[in-house]
Amino acid sequence: MNKRQWLGGLGFLALLALGACGQGKPAFRGVDITGAEYAQGWALADQNGQVRTIKDFAGKVVIVFFGYTQCPDVCPTSMQELAEVKRLLGKDGERLQGVFITVDPDRDTPELLKSYMANFDPSFVALRASTPEQLAQVTKEFKIYYKKVEGKTPTSYTMDHSAGSFTFDPQGRVRLYNRYGSGAAALAEDVKILLK
Repeated sequence: MNKRQWLGGLGFLALLALGACGQGKPAFRGVDITGAEYAQGWALADQNGQVRTIKDFAGKVVIVFFGYTQCPDVCPTSMQELAEVKRLLGKDGERLQGVFITVDPDRDTPELLKSYMANFDPSFVALRASTPEQLAQVTKEFKIYYKKVEGKTPTSYTMDHSAGSFTFDPQGRVRLYNRYGSGAAALAEDVKILLK
């Protein structure tokens, strides 16, 4: 073997090694939290009064976002982004499920949640805790921060809350944490990977 063949062989081995490295984990745009011991699920009533769990959406990629209907910016922007993800997926959009969990169940009645979801996509589901304890339990499970911020009147308060979302794969396992403002294109790419 001459020097040129030997160097060529090294180059081939280097390419092979690089290729093998790239086959390990998918190149997600969101934060990969596969195997996380938190964000395991929920059992909450939807806008129609039906109790929902992650198992109800088997076979779909599920994106869960915590917010409230009177949120002035982050929540409607995030839900609109999710509707755009569904559109970008084309026919695979039917295999995406948006789930909105309110951190303001006192004001977010089932009727209000139903009309709020209709603004974005009628297939999206809004979930609501029936007690403060249930809300505390589900937000603790997802490590979500939320806090009521008093307003000038008893009903004009706002809610501070975490702004990211969680993506579950079609088998119901939490896989990604998506930072606020990631963009519809990045989310859609991650959903495509999970649908393969």
